[in-house]
Order: sequence, then structure tokens, then C-alpha cells
Amino acid sequence: MIPFLDLKAQARTIGREIDVAIARAVGDERSARRLEAGAFEERFADYCNVGCCRAVNSGASALHLALLAAGVGPGDEVITVSMNFVATTAAIIRCRATPVFVDVDPITWTMNPSLIEAAITKKTKAILPAQLHGLMADMDPIMSIARRHGLFVIEDAAQAHGAEYKSKRAGSIGDLGCFSFYPDKNLGAYGEAGAVVTDHPELARRVSQLLDRAQGGERNHVLARYDDRMDEVQAAVLNVKMDYIESWTEARRSIAAQYDQALSSRARAHPRPPSHSRHVYHIYALRHPHRDEALEMLRGAGIGVGIHYAVPVHLQKSYVELGYRVGDLPVSERLASEFLSLPVYPELLPDRPSVVASELKKIAAPEAQVFRSDWAFQNKMPRHGLVA
Repeated sequence: MIPFLDLKAQARTIGREIDVAIARAVGDERSARRLEAGAFEERFADYCNVGCCRAVNSGASALHLALLAAGVGPGDEVITVSMNFVATTAAIIRCRATPVFVDVDPITWTMNPSLIEAAITKKTKAILPAQLHGLMADMDPIMSIARRHGLFVIEDAAQAHGAEYKSKRAGSIGDLGCFSFYPDKNLGAYGEAGAVVTDHPELARRVSQLLDRAQGGERNHVLARYDDRMDEVQAAVLNVKMDYIESWTEARRSIAAQYDQALSSRARAHPRPPSHSRHVYHIYALRHPHRDEALEMLRGAGIGVGIHYAVPVHLQKSYVELGYRVGDLPVSERLASEFLSLPVYPELLPDRPSVVASELKKIAAPEAQVFRSDWAFQNKMPRHGLVA
């Protein structure tokens, strides 16, 4: 059996350190003083090469607070992608703003910059690209468009801890960056946790006002307060794991390289990071024209696999009021019908990637089908639920 993810394996390697850190966090009144959270904020800001980090209780809260700090509110529009987890869209709607979806690039699977300007209206307030699976979007043209139109850029970097674009870390290029530390992430807590990072003092001040009693002076509450701060136990866990994130990232990249080599005949079925980018492989996903068959056969062989994501957000039943229909975002829809995610985590045994690749290659997938450039959406919906 090869599990898709094995969090217990990680716990076996650093469990003793984690136990000590948690005991320290809940003793000696440290919880009230927030020493663990403060230490983590400093470390993670340094890791992202930004001036400020605010530790919060989830990636969803990070997105919500970043949008509020950027002034997003009722009547505003935020341009984002549908090929992503639903939390990003939910955060926009929570601000009573409207998400406006643009399609993704068929090669990188991230926001297609060439489609952004056509989506901009007088109501547009921000652009929110997602760094999908650990690969960053093409940020230079996104930032250029935003600056020309006076828009904020908020990075959804929930899957991209340590990813780089032209030597710049995820979260450091946009005006604000948002991270999740859900347990399955490259840097994961023992429960929900997240962070907002920024290099802009005024935006940092706004996030702090929203997060820390929202006071402009003693008992002078200038903004609504959100009790979204990270708790000390999660901060303690993350402080331990910060010592390992780079070695874990390189382990993921090594496993991905093994998959790349073993599945070289299907090279265009998954994105090849540009030379200026560092992919951190939160997910190792590929396209397969017989995805459902591959899913069943791999699981039958005892191999854990997933789908990220099976139904793009614009076609989710919970967002039908946004008015999108099948065919509106053909690349995202096609990817959703073909995505297949393979096991990739630092503790995966060295021989496992070759076993997974061997089983996958048993499934018929003629190159003509894998590589075809016809992005017309096949008139069917995937039958599988979302993977967070």
C-alpha cells in the first residue's frame, strides 16, 4: 500500500520535538503573551523575504483579512481563477464582493495573464492569482496590469510555501500574500492555521487593526475586529517545522524529478516549471485522458491518488448564483476532467515513485490523446468530489 499522504510518518521523525514545543507553549502563561506566534511571524516573514507576517487561524481567514485590508467590499469585483480550492472564492463573497473568473493557461495551469484586462471593469478592486499545486503564476504581467489599472494583487499562496518566481518567494510579489498551514500543506500545523504576509507597512497596519483589537488608540476601535489570530499550540508546531521546510521541499522536488523521468513520454501532461521558477510540489498532478480509469486502477493496486480539483469553482452548485455555465472556462473545465494527483511527500520511500509510475504506464494513454491541443470541453462533468 502506498498512501497518498502519510502524516504519521512525519510525526514519527519529529514527534518528540513537537511534544516539547507544545508543552512549552501552554506553560508559564506563554499562551497569553503569544511568544510562539510572535516568533513564528518573524521567522516566516524572513523566509518569505517580506517585512511583515501576521499569523492567523486559517488560510481562509488569511484571504478574508487580506481582501479587507485592500479595501475590498460590497459592490467590488475581484478577478481570480476557478481552478482552485473553493476557499478563495468564499473569501471574496464573504467581503460581499463579486468573484470574476478568468481561465488558466493550458501549460502552467495558473492564471492566464492575457485574459485579465478584458475582465477589468470600473468595479474591479483586486486581482487574486492562485499559485496552484506549488507553481507560481506568471507574476510579472499580472503585476504590470494591476499597476496600470490601480489594482491590488493578493497572492493565494496556500499551496506554495517557498515557491519562487525569478528569485522572489511566493507571497512577496503581490501587495499581500496568503498562506494556509493546514496539516497536509508543505508546512503544516496540527490543525487549522494561516498567515498574511506583506512588504507594505500600511497594509500590514490594516491587517493588524483587523486582527488585534482594531484599535487606533486606547479603546478607539476604528475597524471591526476579527478574532482570527493563530493559537500558540499551532505556532509552536510550526516553529519546529520551520527548521525542516527546506529539506522537505527538496525531498518533494526530488520525488517529482523521479516522476518526471519515469513519465517522460507524458511530459506535456504536467507543467514543466520555467527555468526562473521553483516548483515546490504541494501536489504532483498530471493530465490523463482516461482519468477515471486510471484512478480506479491505481487505487486497485493499493496506490493512493487524488484529484485537485474535480469540479472547477464556477460550476459548483453552491456558486450557481454567479451565473457561469459549462463552456465559459474551457481550459479549467478540461483540466478538471483530466487531473490526477500522485503521492508526493518527503517521507515517501525512495522506490515508491517508480512503482507508482510503472502502474500508471500500464493504463492506455496514447500520446495523441494526452497531448492533443483541442481544449473544447467534453460535455460531461467529473464524478468525484473535491480534495482540499
